[in-house]
Amino acid sequence: MEKKPLFRMEAVQHLKTRWLGKALLTSGYPAWLVAATSLLFFVLLVAFVVFGTFTRRINVNGEIISLPHAITIFAPQQGFITKSWAATGDRVKKGDRLYQIDVSRITSTGNVSARSVDAINQQIALSETIIERLQKNKAATLRNLQHQLDQYRAAHQKSLELVSEAGKGLNGMRQSMTDYRGYLRKGLINQEQFANQRYLFYQQQNAWQSLNTQVIQESLQISSLESELLTKGIEYDNQISQYQAQRSDLMRQLAEVDASGTLFINAPSDGKIESMSVTEGQMVSVGDSLAQLTPFSSNRYYLMLWLPDTSVPYVHPGDAINLRYEAFPFEKYGQFPGHILSISNVPASYQEMGKYNTLPRTDGVIEPYYKVIVALEESRFSYQGKPLALSSGMKAQATLFLEKRPLWQWMLSPYYDLKKSISGPVNE
Repeated sequence: MEKKPLFRMEAVQHLKTRWLGKALLTSGYPAWLVAATSLLFFVLLVAFVVFGTFTRRINVNGEIISLPHAITIFAPQQGFITKSWAATGDRVKKGDRLYQIDVSRITSTGNVSARSVDAINQQIALSETIIERLQKNKAATLRNLQHQLDQYRAAHQKSLELVSEAGKGLNGMRQSMTDYRGYLRKGLINQEQFANQRYLFYQQQNAWQSLNTQVIQESLQISSLESELLTKGIEYDNQISQYQAQRSDLMRQLAEVDASGTLFINAPSDGKIESMSVTEGQMVSVGDSLAQLTPFSSNRYYLMLWLPDTSVPYVHPGDAINLRYEAFPFEKYGQFPGHILSISNVPASYQEMGKYNTLPRTDGVIEPYYKVIVALEESRFSYQGKPLALSSGMKAQATLFLEKRPLWQWMLSPYYDLKKSISGPVNE
């Protein structure tokens, strides 16, 4: 027996489509009000498109730098750190030691560098002993020669006095002989007396000549001693210079051997240690970064940007930009002001760009970038009473404002592209 529904289908359909309440028909808005509203909206839209403007902007990543730049200290040789004298945040002076690196070699006979250093030190000590003895011998020899020279000069002075006295006596004897010759002519004396007087004159003349010869010999001896004194001094000086040169060469060898055993890494200038990359006992290779130092003369920080060439025509020195630091999220700290100081006239080389951490990603496409330096209005901040400061290497993002044009020109940009693609040769 077929099963039939309890209610008729027409009754069920009527209950589904029946209204739940009474229908209330309202009258519509007047046509003039709808037309006026539509016209006002259209006029406002046209005015906004015609008079409204929009500034194109670009976001560029950058890096905080200090001028002069922070100094990065690298390892000159391979070895391991045996001692460290500084820590991050310390203030150091030029020449202060930062690290000690052991680069020595060990063989079956022991430490090669240590044995070489001991041998060279012994040679240096021997050279210094020889130099000291030569200096003493030089002083003694020159002192003896000077003593002899002083004696000869004193004797020579006495001899000159004797020659002078003998010369005066000779002149007197010559005058007496002349007088005796006159006496002989007058017959006052005989020939024997005149001969005796002449003998005395010649005897006095021989004595004067002997003294004069002695004076000449003494002068020659004094000249010889003076020459010997000078020659001996030069000879000793040459020997001392040779041993001093040998000692200098040994000290150079000692420095080279010492450098092959232990190296000291010193601070290149006065500044503040920003980071110490390695610790005691750590192995380092040639070119590994050891520390980073900020010179004391760096009293201001700047932002360095890499700007693509498509934006360079619209950016000029003095333009204001907005800055956001990764270390200080703009959702919490907001944006910071800055202005452009300089823009390079030629694109930066990839060697220069490779020295920084914010190298733009080109995705395999080589694109020229220009170096832009931005002056920061603020370099210190505070949050909840705690001071915050910038540091070299901190990453930031800058918003640069490019060309400003009306909205209708931006809307017609596709038309300009179409016009460029279908236009013919441009004739001047």
